[in-house]
Amino acid sequence: MAMGCALPLRGSSRGLGSVVFRQRKWKSSVSTQAKMPPCHFVPEKYKSHSYERMQKIHEQNISPSLRTFYKKPLLLHQGHMQWLFDYEGRRYLDLFAGIVTVSVGHCHPKVTMATQKQLARLWHISSIYMHPSIQEYAEKLTSLFPDPLKVIYLTNSGSEANDLAMFMARLYTRNFDIISFRGAYHGGSPYTLGLTSLGLYKHGVANGFGCITTMLPDVFRGPWGGSHCRDSPVQTVRKCVCSEGVCQAKDQYIEQFKDTLNTSVPKKIAGFIAEPIQGVNGAVQYPRGFLKEAYQLVRERQGVCISDEVQTGFGRTGSHFWGFQTHGVVPDIVTLAKGIGNGFPMAAVITTKEIASSLAQNLHVNTFGGNPLACTVGAAVLDAIEEDGLQKNSEDVGTYMLLELAKLRDKFKIVGDVRGRGLMIGVEMVTDKDCRHPLPAEEVSQILEDCKDMGVLIGRGGLYSQTFRIKPPMCITKKDVDFAVEVFDTALQRHMERAAAKQT
Repeated sequence: MAMGCALPLRGSSRGLGSVVFRQRKWKSSVSTQAKMPPCHFVPEKYKSHSYERMQKIHEQNISPSLRTFYKKPLLLHQGHMQWLFDYEGRRYLDLFAGIVTVSVGHCHPKVTMATQKQLARLWHISSIYMHPSIQEYAEKLTSLFPDPLKVIYLTNSGSEANDLAMFMARLYTRNFDIISFRGAYHGGSPYTLGLTSLGLYKHGVANGFGCITTMLPDVFRGPWGGSHCRDSPVQTVRKCVCSEGVCQAKDQYIEQFKDTLNTSVPKKIAGFIAEPIQGVNGAVQYPRGFLKEAYQLVRERQGVCISDEVQTGFGRTGSHFWGFQTHGVVPDIVTLAKGIGNGFPMAAVITTKEIASSLAQNLHVNTFGGNPLACTVGAAVLDAIEEDGLQKNSEDVGTYMLLELAKLRDKFKIVGDVRGRGLMIGVEMVTDKDCRHPLPAEEVSQILEDCKDMGVLIGRGGLYSQTFRIKPPMCITKKDVDFAVEVFDTALQRHMERAAAKQT
């Protein structure tokens, strides 16, 4: 059963009157009848620097590459499950989960309690000694994978995990070239930037030696796609004439993949990496059966298949615990991060004994990977997912949300596509559905602002920053969805009013 916001956990009772007063006085700049679901958690009173001081420190001392959302960036102070509170006590429904990272809920009580106990016991010793946490966690995590994926290497971030997966693939195969999709995001390190294929993340320095991109099989924005391609409750508005069991779009994209293999890489390759559903690019899904055929083609070239589960893992897609399972494939290497620690910095690479052994030919260590604290957090997250029924909740609530958002696609011409599985959802904005031109970034930004002003935080992504990314903590409820969809509906209406006013 999903956890809502009914548990009055620790908070400052002294701040109760102040918080209630501020929440009662706060009025959105956009009129809406949407009623925010109740939450009995009381946040502590904010006691740090003023907003203006915080903003000045950010401008002077924080790297300018670390950009913030919104014209007036939010100063968030506390979180509880699917809710966030700012410095003035305003409450927000979090539909982005710290960039798809808070899996079981902000400050989930079970995870918090386990972390506090371990903090008082042992923080760090490094992998040169054994400690109970890493053995217990390794057994628990690998038990969730099919054979032969039973060996784990713990790291600290998704970029680091994908970096290591690349290294393992090249060591094991003794080949060099690795293929990724255009539109993919696999990390920001100098190594993984070669796999990442979004211009916004590219810098003018050498990167990507031995990394080859291939056409993204995007059935909405790509050259081929129809009304039965995706494994999703919601299909594209594009039409097709495919008979049952046949997908011409999939066949066309496979031909493009073969073309890459035949023209851009040697006869033997190191591997192919793909997210089961693209994350940063806006929850892009591939045609059914594509990955299975692509994996076969890669293995014919002696390459290994890598599944980047940084965003899709841990039950987020609902029907399965791992995204690769929705495609009916078993990868050779799997990378995990984000939801693995519910916000704690940790990540992992899961692979076979044979591939893992290739790394043992020489010394390779990770100072912080697999530390006692991280392993305790990871184990508590797995327990919370199971005990709270969050995978099932992702499927039920996610499907409900997809179908509700699809109604808005039918209502508004600027909503081009609604897609995803479970609580991995993308809403792509266009100028109109026929041409599929992306809605200008400034217009998308204003819709994002309006949603925030009404109490809902949404992410964005896509090649043109035209897609809303909805990937909340997996404890979200259907009542939360009703509120969020009504807010989004109001924001879209407001946009249409602004557009109409400009034409008069």
